[in-house]
Amino acid sequence: VGYELLRRRDRVMTHDLITAMMGRRSIEAVQVMIDWHELNDTPDELIDESQVLFFELAQNRLEAMPGLYDLLEAIEQRQLPKGVATSSTRKYLEKILGRFDLIERFDSILTAEDVSLGKPNPEIYLKAAARLGVSPEEMLVLEDSQAGTNAAAAAGACAVSVPHEHSAAHDFSNANFVAQALNDPRVMALVRGQ
Repeated sequence: VGYELLRRRDRVMTHDLITAMMGRRSIEAVQVMIDWHELNDTPDELIDESQVLFFELAQNRLEAMPGLYDLLEAIEQRQLPKGVATSSTRKYLEKILGRFDLIERFDSILTAEDVSLGKPNPEIYLKAAARLGVSPEEMLVLEDSQAGTNAAAAAGACAVSVPHEHSAAHDFSNANFVAQALNDPRVMALVRGQ
């Protein structure tokens, strides 16, 4: 989506820009894009355009991250509380989770609207721990971005990074470890209490 937004404005999306934007709330991420390229658009205009573009482009390309269903089943077998804490908007998240019938599988959902400070600030993970009824130190956080990993680590959670093609070069030095998939044996061992 970012590539297309910038192509329409005769600009180029670079790896450095992706890294600077990733993991942040939409309003903060698009402001980075605006500042980076000195765009005349407002954050709200870019957010609206990006949401339309995303669902057009993702129509037949969206799929769950590898290992998601194995992980959810292991968590549910132990009856552990689970939640989503995302920098995305609630409307966007509900469309994505709804597409895979996942909304009801989570005890708590926190989005960009639920916090005043976005990642890498730990606010969202501190709120998630409170909602789930656990201390932050008891919480396992799976993150795909540098900003999110830093937020989880700052909250005191066990931060596990699960990079994808756009975040593989991020600095995950604050993670407890980097996993290859959501059902990585080390992640599954933590979930199973081993």
